[in-house]
Amino acid sequence: MRTSAFSVLALCAAASAAPADSFAKRTKWSMATRSSSSATSCTFNSAASASASASSCSTVVLDNIAVPAGETLDLEDLQDGTKVIFSGETTFGYKEWDGPLIRISGSNIAVSGTSNHTINGGGERWWDGEGSNGGKTKPKFFYAHGLDDSTITGLNVKNTPIQAFSVQSDNIVLSHLNIDNSDGDDKGGHNTDAFDVGESNGVTIRNAVVKNQDDCLAVNSGTNIIFTGGTCSGGHGLSIGSIGGRDDNTVKNVTISHSTVTKSQNGIRIKAKSGETGSVSGVTFTNIQLSGITDYGVVIQQDYDGDDGSPTTGIPITDLTVQRVAGTVEDDATPIYIMCGDGSCSNWTWSGVSVTGGKNDECKNAPSAVSC
Repeated sequence: MRTSAFSVLALCAAASAAPADSFAKRTKWSMATRSSSSATSCTFNSAASASASASSCSTVVLDNIAVPAGETLDLEDLQDGTKVIFSGETTFGYKEWDGPLIRISGSNIAVSGTSNHTINGGGERWWDGEGSNGGKTKPKFFYAHGLDDSTITGLNVKNTPIQAFSVQSDNIVLSHLNIDNSDGDDKGGHNTDAFDVGESNGVTIRNAVVKNQDDCLAVNSGTNIIFTGGTCSGGHGLSIGSIGGRDDNTVKNVTISHSTVTKSQNGIRIKAKSGETGSVSGVTFTNIQLSGITDYGVVIQQDYDGDDGSPTTGIPITDLTVQRVAGTVEDDATPIYIMCGDGSCSNWTWSGVSVTGGKNDECKNAPSAVSC
């Protein structure tokens, strides 16, 4: 529930009447009125106070917040135009639960961090090599759901238990995010996707640096999505999908460009689930550099999560462009793997693709434009 304007003014009056130290101790947050009563900056030192009162503030500073176990740092329904700033180290108590650890929603919201901040998920306490497939129940990290016409800029994220940013928003820009789950390489990190995008229109992700153990990007549904300037390592590559088995199984108009994928299972891929329905259209991969790929350099398949080598046709992949994708795969890897159903992959543009090393390419029902 939003705090009324009368309540905000009363709270500010109480703050000025009481000694500052006493007020801060009782509330664990402070409020400073700017030039007008509607422009209020609040600094919070506890997750409970932030979740309860942030919707009354035009600027929200989260200062060394320690979120209790099993609770969400919940900043839903913020005022239009609110600024949210992470300062110091944000930490989370341990509990087996689904999460999320952080949730922010509203319109025209600007989320950022100070130069020395860290949001530390403490994922090593949950990591057991199972990810979301079993073992401990692990919380998802950050829900950007209903965060429309907004920005998330310059966050430093460390050790998410499983998936990092779940994006279900319209007209959102995520810029210069640093997601470092590299500790999970040796400590059992799994399913630590950096960006999972679904049911969104108008998502731009640019200049992300990701070290993880799953997809750097996974577009599960949505339209008009851009990923550019990314540096991805240790994970599963830049992915469309998996597609199928959800309420929304449509991906349209996605451009993934000017990025590098290193020391990962795959380079670029499209995963259409076997036996499901949906569509993938207007996807472009361009100017992608690959190195140290252990499974597939380019993998486009309609047999995902089914019988390998037996693609189905319920999720057509059309108007696909793959251009200037180059690099190397390891000795046991496959440079190009195309597994399409009969007639369900069409109108592809394929140019400047040069992935070397590894075994022979594997292709079934690939459109004629494909060099395979």
